[in-house]
Amino acid sequence: MKSRKLAAGLALLGVVTLPGIHRLYLGQSRWGLVYVLLAWKTPISRIASAAEAIWYLFLDEAEFAGLFNDPEAAPSQDAAVLAAEKTGPKLDPELVSKVAQAVREMERLRQEGLITEMEFEQKRRKLLDQID
Repeated sequence: MKSRKLAAGLALLGVVTLPGIHRLYLGQSRWGLVYVLLAWKTPISRIASAAEAIWYLFLDEAEFAGLFNDPEAAPSQDAAVLAAEKTGPKLDPELVSKVAQAVREMERLRQEGLITEMEFEQKRRKLLDQID
């Protein structure tokens, strides 16, 4: 189970030392290599590391787990379903499960480089809006 705070800390460490170590920690070795290669010629990877550190800190644990932790290692119920049971109005578990599966599939496409980070975020927001 990957830690959101550790990922943010590694991203911040990458701003001053070697960018991309947070991507290696998150299991995104190709992106980690891209960050390292870009660091030699341009500050883009250091800026991206800082932005991602802030992003990780603003994600809640369930969102981070959904994006970066292995679905096979996760508990059998979705984190969104558990959160809804504890705090708010009842959500349709079937809809939440379908949306969670779609987000996982988009994350896989993003990690494989088939969609961009921006496309992923746009589609993820559209899917999450269906739940509200």
